[in-house]
Amino acid sequence: MSSEIAIVGAGLAGSEAAWQAAVRGVKVDLFDMKPLKFSPAHKNNNFAELVCSNSFRSDDYMHNAVGLLHEEMRRADSLVMSVADETKVPAGGALAVDRELFAQKITEKLAAHKNINIISKEIQTLGELDYPLIIIATGPLTAQNLALDIQKSTSHSALAFYDAIAPVVYKESIDFSKAWYQSRYDKGEMKDYINCPLSKEEYEAFIKALLDAEKAEFHDFENDAYFDGCLPIEVMAERGIETLRFGPMKPVGLTNPHSNEKPYAVVQLRQDNLQDTLRNIVGFQTKLKYSAQKRVFSLIPGLQNAEFARFGGIHKNTFIKSPILLDNFLRLKSNPKLMFAGQITGCEGYVESAAVGFLAGVFSGFFASNKTPVLPPRATAFASMLAHLSNTQNIDSYQPMNINFGLFQPLEPIITAQGKQKHLKGLQKKEAYAKRALLSLEGWLKDLHNAFSTNG
Repeated sequence: MSSEIAIVGAGLAGSEAAWQAAVRGVKVDLFDMKPLKFSPAHKNNNFAELVCSNSFRSDDYMHNAVGLLHEEMRRADSLVMSVADETKVPAGGALAVDRELFAQKITEKLAAHKNINIISKEIQTLGELDYPLIIIATGPLTAQNLALDIQKSTSHSALAFYDAIAPVVYKESIDFSKAWYQSRYDKGEMKDYINCPLSKEEYEAFIKALLDAEKAEFHDFENDAYFDGCLPIEVMAERGIETLRFGPMKPVGLTNPHSNEKPYAVVQLRQDNLQDTLRNIVGFQTKLKYSAQKRVFSLIPGLQNAEFARFGGIHKNTFIKSPILLDNFLRLKSNPKLMFAGQITGCEGYVESAAVGFLAGVFSGFFASNKTPVLPPRATAFASMLAHLSNTQNIDSYQPMNINFGLFQPLEPIITAQGKQKHLKGLQKKEAYAKRALLSLEGWLKDLHNAFSTNG
């Protein structure tokens, strides 16, 4: 065996981890069950497949925590962010990509790297891997046999919830006599979003049909626990008739050119590929049966004749109790040769998953080179994500988490000329977080460069 690290799973986390280890001169065997087998939510042969949405969310790094994580990853030479920038499509202030081209380019770059050996194989037990270091990056769709083996190895029960996938329609099937192009408050380009308006009567009829529609069945061993950041639209509707009007169907910041009457609710569709032939229905993740989706979503003005390129669906999401099980370098405390990365650790979101994969890859590079790893400064978004994974408070309610400023180290108050303490608020506070993070990041990146300056 010539490789020093085995990485299981070539999603965003595994792909990023493999790349970061490889560019530091470490030989990597990257295992993925594609194309021999696919998870319930994956269809593409390529790695780093995006299934829930094509959006990496806000790219505003001075005022948004995920945008700041984007910027830190860019400055750290992240593979995922580099390819995301290569394949981005218009999405207002968000970063969105052509999903197929993104996955294709990630796969090509990994396959071309001299230090990465790709092996198409489903790993069913950890005992199959005889390596000095192993990174498990199998994500929220970890296959059942491996999940059960991980559960045995950790001596703690894995947790599970469900992500729901939003449907995609062909743009040419949208009725523009009712729909129109516009971003909320005219941010970004005009054609970033397509809007479909609903009157009060149309909205109430839609909600009734949504609540009455037939849902997909769960298996006996499953339960319907959801992550609040990715609730199925029908679950949101169950929380009250007005819930969707204050969520994905909020009518604010938009002007209907077809009518002087203000929309009571609005459905938005975001560009899903570079050619702009596909549109993703924003926030419409669902577990409705396919026939019900076609019938219910066709009640939306502008989508009455919509043709669906992909219906929504559900998939299981498994993650471990990282605060109990992992050390600060993402290693299993009871078995330091075993590391975890990505959503299986309890981070949530594409960007966060890739960021934790980045850290696992960097740390593994240190370990494989017999060097002492250097943690990112606590003020950074990188370290704030790690802090969530190592926070043992409220462990009984540990749940997946997106990056947010609530995870950051609190800002020191400003001392005024009168000697009083002043606490920043709003945009000023967010800007202060961002400036502090990027300033502290610089030293860490220099340390990483110096530690591996002789590696290929």
